[in-house]
Amino acid sequence: MKLRDQAYESFRQRLLSLDLRPGQFVSQRELVAITGMPLGAIRELVPRLEADGLIVTVPQRGMQIANVDVKLVRNAFQLRAILEREAIAQFAARAADAEVERLVAAHGAIAAEAKRGLSEALLERAQAVDWDFHDTLIDALGNDLVSGVYRVNSIKIRLIRLERVLLSPESLLPALDEHAEILAAIRRRDASGAVAALDRHLTSARNRAMGISLAEPAPPTRAPQARIPARRESRSR
Repeated sequence: MKLRDQAYESFRQRLLSLDLRPGQFVSQRELVAITGMPLGAIRELVPRLEADGLIVTVPQRGMQIANVDVKLVRNAFQLRAILEREAIAQFAARAADAEVERLVAAHGAIAAEAKRGLSEALLERAQAVDWDFHDTLIDALGNDLVSGVYRVNSIKIRLIRLERVLLSPESLLPALDEHAEILAAIRRRDASGAVAALDRHLTSARNRAMGISLAEPAPPTRAPQARIPARRESRSR
């Protein structure tokens, strides 16, 4: 890995561990101390961070870490929806059965454990399964440009999660239900149904990030695996 890429990864890790806080002002030398990277690598890093929208230069004040505000939430989720709609439509049509079943099994395991009780460790594993699901959809496109843009946007989504707690004990089961609807449509090879279910899921996630409650209470949550229909005999793909 090139030094500038190491610097970027170190910055990303420090940002997501909140060693660097959204809205914080930093100097290049402070970034050297925080990331452990040499000054030359940091100087190369700064233009990339500015291009990715992870820092902004404020006149007479210096560099500021991207702030988590309503505008960032709206923009990040809008971009996420644009990319994932295309990805999920193609995934529903072309994904290998084994890959679909891997995702179903991972979600089923989390749902089964959640029935026995929630814990911080379970929430962390559930979040990992959530990110793996969405990353898998995007990477299945086989488009490095799309994957690159998506990964940068995911850093912002993760920052929003750290600041506003997207996945909590109260939201875990509804989020699993939403994923189950998406996976059910994918199993049926129903691209339009998968897109519609994805839209509902991303709208719920965005509303949680913005602190928006639905006007009417959601219906009682059912076990996610119960909403995934029994596997049909499928053609070899």
